[in-house]
Amino acid sequence: MEIAYTRVTGLDRDGKRHLVHTEEGDYIAKAVIVTSGADYNRLGVPGEARLTGLGVSYCATCDAAFFKDHVVAVVGGGDAAMDEGLFVTRYARKVYVIHRRATLRASAILQERAFANPKMEFVWNAVVDEILGDRSVTGLRVRDVLTGETRVLDVSAAFIFIGLTPNTGYLGEKVRMDPAGHIFVNEWMETEIPGLFAAGDVRANSARQVVTAAGDGATAAIRADHYITDNFPAEHPRTENVVSGAASGGP
Repeated sequence: MEIAYTRVTGLDRDGKRHLVHTEEGDYIAKAVIVTSGADYNRLGVPGEARLTGLGVSYCATCDAAFFKDHVVAVVGGGDAAMDEGLFVTRYARKVYVIHRRATLRASAILQERAFANPKMEFVWNAVVDEILGDRSVTGLRVRDVLTGETRVLDVSAAFIFIGLTPNTGYLGEKVRMDPAGHIFVNEWMETEIPGLFAAGDVRANSARQVVTAAGDGATAAIRADHYITDNFPAEHPRTENVVSGAASGGP
Protein backbone atom coordinates (compact mmCIF):
# COMPACT_ATOMS: atom_id res chain seq x y z
CA MET A 1 0.00 0.00 0.00
CA GLU A 2 1.25 3.45 -0.90
CA ILE A 3 -0.08 6.49 0.98
CA ALA A 4 0.05 9.99 -0.52
CA TYR A 5 -0.98 13.09 1.44
CA THR A 6 -2.19 15.58 -1.14
CA ARG A 7 -5.31 17.35 -2.36
CA VAL A 8 -7.34 15.92 -5.21
CA THR A 9 -8.29 18.51 -7.80
CA GLY A 10 -10.23 16.44 -10.34
CA LEU A 11 -11.13 13.05 -11.74
CA ASP A 12 -11.32 11.87 -15.37
CA ARG A 13 -11.73 8.63 -17.28
CA ASP A 14 -8.69 7.38 -19.19
CA GLY A 15 -10.01 4.52 -21.30
CA LYS A 16 -11.09 1.82 -18.84
CA ARG A 17 -9.10 3.44 -16.04
CA HIS A 18 -9.47 6.55 -13.92
CA LEU A 19 -7.11 9.50 -13.90
CA VAL A 20 -6.99 11.13 -10.47
CA HIS A 21 -5.56 14.66 -10.60
CA THR A 22 -3.81 15.91 -7.46
CA GLU A 23 -1.60 18.83 -6.47
CA GLU A 24 1.36 16.43 -6.48
CA GLY A 25 0.63 14.87 -9.89
CA ASP A 26 -1.73 12.34 -11.43
CA TYR A 27 -2.57 8.79 -10.41
CA ILE A 28 -3.95 6.11 -12.73
CA ALA A 29 -6.25 3.55 -11.13
CA LYS A 30 -8.47 0.71 -12.21
CA ALA A 31 -10.96 1.66 -9.49
CA VAL A 32 -11.52 4.69 -7.27
CA ILE A 33 -13.38 4.79 -3.96
CA VAL A 34 -14.45 8.30 -2.99
CA THR A 35 -14.50 8.66 0.81
CA SER A 36 -13.81 12.36 1.12
CA GLY A 37 -16.56 12.84 3.70
CA ALA A 38 -18.41 15.99 4.64
CA ASP A 39 -17.62 19.05 6.73
CA TYR A 40 -19.91 20.52 9.37
CA ASN A 41 -21.28 23.89 8.38
CA ARG A 42 -19.93 26.65 10.61
CA LEU A 43 -21.65 29.79 11.85
CA GLY A 44 -18.66 31.88 10.83
CA VAL A 45 -18.95 34.20 13.83
CA PRO A 46 -16.25 35.57 16.15
CA GLY A 47 -15.15 33.08 18.79
CA GLU A 48 -16.31 29.97 16.95
CA ALA A 49 -12.99 28.78 15.57
CA ARG A 50 -11.02 29.82 18.66
CA LEU A 51 -13.35 27.98 21.05
CA THR A 52 -13.93 24.84 19.01
CA GLY A 53 -13.14 22.00 21.37
CA LEU A 54 -13.47 24.37 24.34
CA GLY A 55 -17.25 24.42 24.44
CA VAL A 56 -18.05 24.75 20.75
CA SER A 57 -19.01 21.32 19.44
CA TYR A 58 -20.53 19.76 16.34
CA CYS A 59 -21.20 16.38 17.98
CA ALA A 60 -23.46 16.06 21.00
CA THR A 61 -22.90 12.33 21.39
CA CYS A 62 -19.17 13.08 21.57
CA ASP A 63 -19.20 15.98 24.01
CA ALA A 64 -22.51 16.31 25.87
CA ALA A 65 -21.31 14.32 28.88
CA PHE A 66 -18.67 16.98 29.58
CA PHE A 67 -21.44 19.44 30.43
CA LYS A 68 -23.40 17.57 33.05
CA ASP A 69 -25.67 19.95 34.99
CA HIS A 70 -24.56 22.92 32.86
CA VAL A 71 -26.67 25.33 30.81
CA VAL A 72 -25.86 24.90 27.13
CA ALA A 73 -27.22 25.91 23.71
CA VAL A 74 -28.08 24.07 20.52
CA VAL A 75 -28.07 26.05 17.29
CA GLY A 76 -30.31 24.78 14.47
CA GLY A 77 -33.84 23.69 13.72
CA GLY A 78 -33.59 20.53 11.66
CA ASP A 79 -33.66 16.84 12.51
CA ALA A 80 -30.01 16.76 13.57
CA ALA A 81 -30.45 19.73 15.90
CA MET A 82 -33.50 18.22 17.60
CA ASP A 83 -32.08 14.71 17.78
CA GLU A 84 -28.74 15.84 19.18
CA GLY A 85 -30.41 18.43 21.38
CA LEU A 86 -32.59 15.78 22.98
CA PHE A 87 -29.45 13.77 23.64
CA VAL A 88 -27.85 16.79 25.33
CA THR A 89 -30.79 17.00 27.77
CA ARG A 90 -29.65 13.71 29.29
CA TYR A 91 -26.74 15.64 30.81
CA ALA A 92 -27.36 19.40 30.74
CA ARG A 93 -29.52 21.22 33.27
CA LYS A 94 -31.01 23.43 30.57
CA VAL A 95 -30.76 23.61 26.78
CA TYR A 96 -31.48 26.75 24.78
CA VAL A 97 -32.49 25.92 21.20
CA ILE A 98 -31.62 28.87 18.95
CA HIS A 99 -33.35 28.94 15.58
CA ARG A 100 -33.41 31.70 13.00
CA ARG A 101 -37.08 31.09 12.15
CA ALA A 102 -40.33 30.87 14.10
CA THR A 103 -40.91 27.22 13.21
CA LEU A 104 -38.67 24.17 13.16
CA ARG A 105 -37.69 22.18 10.07
CA ALA A 106 -37.39 18.93 12.00
CA SER A 107 -39.79 16.01 11.55
CA ALA A 108 -43.07 16.10 13.45
CA ILE A 109 -42.09 13.34 15.88
CA LEU A 110 -38.82 15.06 16.81
CA GLN A 111 -40.61 18.37 17.27
CA GLU A 112 -43.16 16.70 19.53
CA ARG A 113 -40.41 15.22 21.68
CA ALA A 114 -38.50 18.47 21.84
CA PHE A 115 -41.49 20.60 22.80
CA ALA A 116 -42.43 18.08 25.49
CA ASN A 117 -38.96 18.15 27.06
CA PRO A 118 -38.98 20.54 30.05
CA LYS A 119 -35.22 21.14 29.78
CA MET A 120 -35.53 22.76 26.35
CA GLU A 121 -36.18 26.47 25.93
CA PHE A 122 -36.64 27.77 22.39
CA VAL A 123 -35.20 31.07 21.24
CA TRP A 124 -37.06 31.88 18.04
CA ASN A 125 -36.12 34.22 15.17
CA ALA A 126 -32.60 34.49 16.52
CA VAL A 127 -29.07 34.10 15.23
CA VAL A 128 -25.73 33.89 17.02
CA ASP A 129 -23.55 36.95 16.41
CA GLU A 130 -20.65 35.97 18.67
CA ILE A 131 -19.46 33.15 20.90
CA LEU A 132 -18.04 34.55 24.11
CA GLY A 133 -15.30 33.26 26.36
CA ASP A 134 -11.57 33.23 26.88
CA ARG A 135 -10.41 29.70 27.66
CA SER A 136 -13.89 28.19 27.30
CA VAL A 137 -17.38 29.18 26.21
CA THR A 138 -19.11 31.48 28.69
CA GLY A 139 -21.97 32.82 26.59
CA LEU A 140 -23.56 33.56 23.25
CA ARG A 141 -24.47 36.96 21.87
CA VAL A 142 -27.74 36.40 20.00
CA ARG A 143 -29.67 38.82 17.83
CA ASP A 144 -33.40 38.89 17.15
CA VAL A 145 -33.69 38.93 13.34
CA LEU A 146 -37.03 40.79 13.52
CA THR A 147 -36.18 43.57 15.96
CA GLY A 148 -32.39 43.65 15.77
CA GLU A 149 -32.13 43.56 19.55
CA THR A 150 -29.25 41.59 21.05
CA ARG A 151 -28.80 39.80 24.36
CA VAL A 152 -26.29 37.43 25.94
CA LEU A 153 -27.20 33.89 26.93
CA ASP A 154 -24.98 32.53 29.69
CA VAL A 155 -24.04 29.04 28.52
CA SER A 156 -21.09 26.68 28.93
CA ALA A 157 -21.31 25.12 25.48
CA ALA A 158 -22.70 25.68 22.00
CA PHE A 159 -23.67 22.61 19.98
CA ILE A 160 -23.98 23.68 16.34
CA PHE A 161 -26.12 21.68 13.90
CA ILE A 162 -26.76 23.69 10.76
CA GLY A 163 -26.01 21.03 8.18
CA LEU A 164 -23.12 19.30 6.46
CA THR A 165 -21.41 20.05 3.16
CA PRO A 166 -20.00 17.01 1.33
CA ASN A 167 -16.46 17.34 -0.04
CA THR A 168 -17.32 16.66 -3.66
CA GLY A 169 -16.53 19.95 -5.39
CA TYR A 170 -13.50 18.44 -7.13
CA LEU A 171 -15.79 16.02 -8.99
CA GLY A 172 -17.65 18.76 -10.83
CA GLU A 173 -20.64 17.31 -12.65
CA LYS A 174 -19.02 14.02 -13.54
CA VAL A 175 -21.23 11.96 -11.23
CA ARG A 176 -24.90 12.19 -10.31
CA MET A 177 -25.47 14.01 -7.02
CA ASP A 178 -28.33 15.41 -4.99
CA PRO A 179 -28.71 19.22 -4.74
CA ALA A 180 -26.41 19.32 -1.70
CA GLY A 181 -23.60 17.46 -3.49
CA HIS A 182 -24.00 13.95 -2.06
CA ILE A 183 -23.19 11.19 -4.56
CA PHE A 184 -25.88 8.70 -5.56
CA VAL A 185 -24.82 5.06 -5.30
CA ASN A 186 -26.46 1.64 -5.31
CA GLU A 187 -26.32 -0.93 -2.51
CA TRP A 188 -22.76 -1.86 -3.60
CA MET A 189 -21.64 1.77 -3.31
CA GLU A 190 -21.30 1.95 -7.11
CA THR A 191 -21.86 5.18 -9.03
CA GLU A 192 -23.09 5.14 -12.62
CA ILE A 193 -19.46 5.37 -13.75
CA PRO A 194 -17.82 1.92 -13.97
CA GLY A 195 -15.10 1.48 -11.38
CA LEU A 196 -16.06 4.58 -9.38
CA PHE A 197 -17.45 4.04 -5.90
CA ALA A 198 -18.49 6.35 -3.04
CA ALA A 199 -18.80 5.53 0.64
CA GLY A 200 -19.55 7.20 3.96
CA ASP A 201 -20.82 10.74 4.54
CA VAL A 202 -20.08 11.70 0.94
CA ARG A 203 -22.85 9.47 -0.42
CA ALA A 204 -26.56 10.28 -0.57
CA ASN A 205 -28.77 8.98 2.25
CA SER A 206 -25.86 8.20 4.55
CA ALA A 207 -26.57 7.69 8.24
CA ARG A 208 -23.48 9.87 8.94
CA GLN A 209 -22.11 7.57 11.63
CA VAL A 210 -18.62 6.09 11.91
CA VAL A 211 -19.94 2.54 12.04
CA THR A 212 -22.00 2.93 8.85
CA ALA A 213 -19.16 4.71 7.05
CA ALA A 214 -16.86 1.79 7.89
CA GLY A 215 -19.46 -0.63 6.55
CA ASP A 216 -19.81 1.42 3.36
CA GLY A 217 -16.05 1.33 2.91
CA ALA A 218 -15.88 -2.43 3.35
CA THR A 219 -18.71 -2.89 0.85
CA ALA A 220 -17.04 -0.60 -1.70
CA ALA A 221 -13.68 -2.33 -1.29
CA ILE A 222 -15.19 -5.77 -1.85
CA ARG A 223 -17.06 -4.59 -4.92
CA ALA A 224 -13.98 -2.78 -6.27
CA ASP A 225 -12.00 -6.00 -5.97
CA HIS A 226 -14.70 -7.86 -7.91
CA TYR A 227 -14.80 -5.10 -10.51
CA ILE A 228 -11.04 -5.31 -11.09
CA THR A 229 -11.11 -9.10 -11.29
CA ASP A 230 -13.95 -9.01 -13.81
CA ASN A 231 -12.59 -6.22 -15.99
CA PHE A 232 -8.83 -6.76 -15.83
CA PRO A 233 -8.52 -10.57 -15.71
CA ALA A 234 -5.17 -10.75 -17.52
CA GLU A 235 -3.35 -8.32 -15.23
CA HIS A 236 -1.71 -8.93 -11.89
CA PRO A 237 -4.32 -8.14 -9.20
CA ARG A 238 -1.84 -6.37 -6.91
CA THR A 239 -0.63 -3.67 -9.28
CA GLU A 240 -2.34 -0.39 -9.96
CA ASN A 241 -5.53 -1.51 -8.26
CA VAL A 242 -7.46 1.00 -6.20
CA VAL A 243 -7.11 4.65 -5.27
CA SER A 244 -9.06 5.49 -2.14
CA GLY A 245 -9.07 8.44 0.23
CA ALA A 246 -10.63 9.74 3.40
CA ALA A 247 -9.07 13.17 3.77
CA SER A 248 -11.09 16.31 3.22
CA GLY A 249 -10.61 17.46 -0.32
CA GLY A 250 -10.66 14.26 -2.30
CA PRO A 251 -10.06 10.54 -2.63
